[in-house]
Amino acid sequence: MESKSAAPDYELPDERELTSPAQVRAIAHPDRTTILGLLHERAATVTELAQALGRPKSSVAYHVQTLERAGLVRVVRTRRVRAIDERYYGRTARMFYARIRSANDGQEMPLDFNDFEVAARESQTAFVDHALWSLIRHARIPQESLADFWMSVVKLVQEFDRLPHSGDTTYGFVVGAYPIPGYPALPDTHSE
Repeated sequence: MESKSAAPDYELPDERELTSPAQVRAIAHPDRTTILGLLHERAATVTELAQALGRPKSSVAYHVQTLERAGLVRVVRTRRVRAIDERYYGRTARMFYARIRSANDGQEMPLDFNDFEVAARESQTAFVDHALWSLIRHARIPQESLADFWMSVVKLVQEFDRLPHSGDTTYGFVVGAYPIPGYPALPDTHSE
């Protein structure tokens, strides 16, 4: 029988804002994104992460150190194995997010942080295999309504994050809202 435990196997806060360009750059690398995804399931050693990624241990150790320096992962426990302390790394939050900052803040975020680009790459096989579940909708709404709606989306993402991890298939879940310049709109109707 499969084990269905709450993920991950260590305590962490629900969310953390990325406040520096270095943090965004750290999370933008595909291997580091995958490492963060794996650590969402449970804490892991560099050896376990290297095995899961099929990458050299030295390369994975470099990526883990980069994430640790950026404050995105931390050692959550250690275990003594043959006179050596084995470190288990975990995320520092379930969800990381970045706010768009203007140049007036003095901190411009890199432009290569695009979850949709990653999702498009990851979903190609599922699309070909007719195993892709997706929806897209367009709505002309005020920004305040979008902000309220987005909070309910964040709750849904948190619910997805807390699902028990089991089974043989990993699923991606991507959401977003973005302005579409030039999208056609019907004229407003006026009561006469």
